[in-house]
This record gives sequence, C-alpha cells and structure tokens, in this order.
Amino acid sequence: MPDIIVMFFLLGLIAGALKSDLTIPKAAYDILSLLLMLTIGLKGGMALHGNLGWNLLPEVLGVIALGFCLPLLMIPILRHLVGLNVADSASFAAHYGSVSAGTFAVALAWVEARGLPIGGQVTLYLVLLELPAILAGLWYFRSQQSAAAQSARVPLWQETLTNRSVVLLVGGVVIGALYGPDQGNGVTNTLTGAFSAVLSLFLLEMGLVAAETLRGLRLKQWRVVAFALVMPPILAVPGLLTGVALGLEEGSIVILATLTASASYIAAPVAVRHAIPEANIGLAMLASLGVTFPFNVLVGIGLYHGYLKLMVS
Repeated sequence: MPDIIVMFFLLGLIAGALKSDLTIPKAAYDILSLLLMLTIGLKGGMALHGNLGWNLLPEVLGVIALGFCLPLLMIPILRHLVGLNVADSASFAAHYGSVSAGTFAVALAWVEARGLPIGGQVTLYLVLLELPAILAGLWYFRSQQSAAAQSARVPLWQETLTNRSVVLLVGGVVIGALYGPDQGNGVTNTLTGAFSAVLSLFLLEMGLVAAETLRGLRLKQWRVVAFALVMPPILAVPGLLTGVALGLEEGSIVILATLTASASYIAAPVAVRHAIPEANIGLAMLASLGVTFPFNVLVGIGLYHGYLKLMVS
C-alpha cells in the first residue's frame, strides 16, 4: 500500500481525470503552499538549532555545485535531443535543475515513516539547489541574447532572492535555528503538528492540477514527455553519489537524490515567467507537474532508495 499521504494525490488525480467538480479555492491553495514551505523551513531550522558548524561547509558546497552543474548539463539534451528552442531550453533547465517543495515534503514524510536517519540540514537542500539552478537557467538564456537586451533585464539576484518560496524557506530556517524546538513552541508545535494534514490537502490539489495538465498532452510532445520520465532516475544518481561521498545519513541521501530528480512547479515558473517571457511555461508545467511529479511521488522515492541500497551493498 502507498503511504496515506500519496493516496490524497491519487484521489485528486482520479477526480480530475473523471472531470469531477471537486476544486480547492485558489486562496486555500495559496495558504496551503505558504504553510507547507514555512513549516518545512521551520522543521529544518529547529533541527539545526545548536548544531551549526564549519563541518557543514563541504555539504553546502557540494549541494550548491549540483545546483549549478545539473541544469547546464541538461542544456545540450534539451536543445538537440528534445528539440527545444533557446528560451524553452533555459526554462526547462531552470525547472529541472531546481527542486519541488511538494516532492521534498513527500520524501521527508516517506523517510520519517520508515525511521531512516536524516540530518536537520536537509531543508537547506531546497534553497541550495533552487537558487543556483534558476540562476544557471537564466544565465544561459541571457548569454544567448544581445548586450542591449541583457542590460534591460532585472538583475538575476533580485529575480531569485525575492521569490516567495525562497523567502519563506529561508525565513523558516532562520527562525527555527534561532528558537529551536522549545522556545516559541506554541507556534512551532502547531505548524509542525499539522504538517501531514497540510501536505495531504496540498497533494489533493496537485492531483487535480496534474490531471488538468495531462489533458493538454499532445502526441507531438512525446519528446518532452519522454524527457520528463527518463530524466528523474538519471538525475537522482548525482544526488546519490554526492550524498554517499559526503557521508550523509541514509535518509538524507534519499532526500537529496529525490530533490535532484525532481522539477520545480512553484518557484521556477514564477522566476521564468518574468525573466523569460518567450518561454512556454505551460510546456514546462506539463513536464514537471503532469509527468515528473507523479512519477517521483508514486514510484521515484522508493526507486532511489533501492538505488542507494545497491550502491552501498
């Protein structure tokens, strides 16, 4: 049996496929995503409380390197095998180099349910992978433009650092690290205690959205669909290798691999929509939310854990 949290995603997917009138109001979805990202940040920050040190530096640098390298390595595949133009290649590189907070939340719940050891710093992986990936994708696009077009753009740092997801995640980590699990527990206990319920409702909405996205699938987009299915197991490998090389806990490695295999459908679309108006955001969302997200939630996390067992056996 899949985890009960995943069943809410399946419920939304089936309801959407059957064209049910089930909907979650946009305001409710915005609140759910806000609570989800803030709580993820808080959980990681509280685990880091009193445990910050220079020993984290190799891990931080290793994860940042993944965030920069993976999207750039995908560019030739997107340009020559998938056949995308420059704008869409940059968009897909930013989406697939970046990470999915929803997938992270499911992976965290999956790992915790199985009692696998994890480090509090895993929440930092979200930011450490997301920011470099978006920067790399936008940098590639700008590098293909004229000097005049580049000078008219908003600075890259502003487009990424002011993103809502980044603000909530980083803010949650800072607050959690400052106060820990005991101080201010009237707030933190309420948020962390409701984590599974919030995630379940969030996944219900994601199932509905994924079903709607898949209805827009066309036969001529088979290369995009193939990319969205084939790349996650491939992208998981650098995460696994990095985690093993850094000597991370088993659960932390699974989460890192799941993140490198995931694709953003919250932060990256917002950044790309403003920075690369020429890109087809709907096509990127079709791949990331319609194909890659369901694959990772239903199959991927367990698959990557299996990879890890084979690597260390």
